[in-house]
Amino acid sequence: MKKVLYAFIGIVVVVAASIGLLFSTFTAAKLVLADVAVGELPKASPPAEMTIIALPTGMMESRAAFAFRGGAYDDVRQFSMTAVLVHHPKGELIIDTGFGKNVDEHVKLLPRMMQSMTTYSKLAPVGEQLAANGVSPAKLAGVVLTHAHWDHVSGLDSLPNVPVWLDKAEVDFMAQGTSNTELLNTMQGVNYKTYDFDGGPYLGFPRSRDVWGDGSVVIVPSPGHTPGSVVVFVALPSGARYAFLGDLVWQMDGIEIPAERPWLLRRMIGENDAEVRENIARIVAVHKKFPDIKLMPAHDARAFATLPVFPGSER
Repeated sequence: MKKVLYAFIGIVVVVAASIGLLFSTFTAAKLVLADVAVGELPKASPPAEMTIIALPTGMMESRAAFAFRGGAYDDVRQFSMTAVLVHHPKGELIIDTGFGKNVDEHVKLLPRMMQSMTTYSKLAPVGEQLAANGVSPAKLAGVVLTHAHWDHVSGLDSLPNVPVWLDKAEVDFMAQGTSNTELLNTMQGVNYKTYDFDGGPYLGFPRSRDVWGDGSVVIVPSPGHTPGSVVVFVALPSGARYAFLGDLVWQMDGIEIPAERPWLLRRMIGENDAEVRENIARIVAVHKKFPDIKLMPAHDARAFATLPVFPGSER
């Protein structure tokens, strides 16, 4: 009888310790990051006509506790699902797509645990917003995806035949059929345009791609959240600069503290922790040296509220 009692007590202790350890991964833990040399601000010559515009497609509601270590559970955050239209005389680009017209069906492709954590509201998809304001989606030069997760590609269902720009690492990642790429893998007839990083270092990132050759739109590899995640830097004729971070962090707190996502969320996503920390270090260094560059985590509604909403624009 004592052996059974001791075994039961042992199980209780192990379970309690495991739960305690799990909860500890949600507690505040400031990242200790290596210093990164970001160099001088790269030259850019954006054309006078160049603009950027936000196209909100909906919101998800979550809690700061799930967004970064140390976030409060009672701090409810709105997670933006916003596409960005970059108007350039050489071609118009969309950065990510937000929610599509079939988002309700898209959510059903998520693992059940993620479905249970997903509360969202939706607006018109990006393709409908463009068409309603006289912009033909067929004339877009492409959709630059910061990565291939469902909430960044859902709106492709309103942009048929538009080239979808992905770097080779993300294409290879999708080919593995891993979790969170199911939606893009089920979309039929996607017109992929694979690109390489043929440019040199850019603000601490080892490689880059200057899309139009004038420094106005520069893509850099930022792996970790997914193997082919990217950051998109945009320079406007006014001198304003933006860095669209994708899901490197979900909220600006991840850069300002700095802090990573809780362990449970990182494991659900399948992140490479070391790569994420390395790229957070790069963006933190950029933010310190060039605080006027506006950082735009893809799901920080407060950051995206600073952008004009379509059909308005910022030059």
